[in-house]
Amino acid sequence: MIIYATAVQTINSFVKLESLKEVYELIWIFVPIFSLVLGIITGVLVIVWLEREISAGIQQRIGPEYAGPLGILQALADGTKLLFKENLRPSRGNTPLFSIGPSIAVISILLSYSVIPFSNHLVLADLNIGIFLWIAISSIAPIGLLMSGYGSNNKYSFLGGLRAAAQSISYEIPLTLCVLSISLRLSNSLSTVDIVEAQSKYGFWGWNLWRQPIGFIIFLISSLAECERLPFDLPEAEEELIAGYQIEYSGIKFGLFYVASYLNLLISSLFVTVLYLGGWNIAIPYISILELFQRDQIFGTTIGIFITLAKTYLFLFISIATRWTLPRLRMDQLLNLGWKFLLPISLGNLLLTTSFQLFSL
Repeated sequence: MIIYATAVQTINSFVKLESLKEVYELIWIFVPIFSLVLGIITGVLVIVWLEREISAGIQQRIGPEYAGPLGILQALADGTKLLFKENLRPSRGNTPLFSIGPSIAVISILLSYSVIPFSNHLVLADLNIGIFLWIAISSIAPIGLLMSGYGSNNKYSFLGGLRAAAQSISYEIPLTLCVLSISLRLSNSLSTVDIVEAQSKYGFWGWNLWRQPIGFIIFLISSLAECERLPFDLPEAEEELIAGYQIEYSGIKFGLFYVASYLNLLISSLFVTVLYLGGWNIAIPYISILELFQRDQIFGTTIGIFITLAKTYLFLFISIATRWTLPRLRMDQLLNLGWKFLLPISLGNLLLTTSFQLFSL
């Protein structure tokens, strides 16, 4: 009986050990996801603070200064205020569509961060179709905006949702053609990690910015239009549509739209860095981060993250300065720019790139 009791205790302890191991593995799966989400939220808060400071500097005013040092906690204070405000719903609107719309807009953009390489092998999902996954997922966001506009039972909201869908379709095609020019000719891969590594050999001169200057300009304009930033913020033009698809929203749902716009701006800046600015690599030829810090991989990864974010925030500065510099386009000018100007040029750029590929075989 003593031997039997000892065997039972051994089995029970083994089962507990296995269950603890499974729980530990389950927790470890979610650690990278929560770390990425925390980093994204911090990045959005920094972008909001930077936009307010840069716009204040351009307009020669003070900007945020009371909430925290240099006003850095102002965005957090605004988010907390929206969190405790009452959520109002239009009495004759479509409640399911009205409620689901903001969530679709945010979740579709958040999923795109899974294919971003922040440093060497520091990526949540290194997929062979990483770039196309981003394009496919980002196409879902305008559906959420259209649902929000239709579910609000407001003609201005619905018109804003229709404008968002039309604008997304108009500028997503040139953007996709620019991505194809890079993946077919310069990196021969749709993986974001492979695209960055293909630019690493020659340092600053190996960036796709110099090999695809036309594609870079088209990608820059298209990404600003996808983010609905000035001069392309027609879906929420306050002089025409009050606030577009956001008119009937209040509280945290309005905050979700606000967060989604900055999430979209951040992901577009990260993809500009990955596709055209060499990602985590430094600008010195024949020297990579991995070779430079072979003994200390953690320090090398940290330096890679810093370089990626530095390039990203450089593009963010350009986007923010553009918002406070250029006037808004009309809707017909916006569509003409996309269909009659950017689309033919991006098609010609793709044909030229594939021609070089064929002649090099």
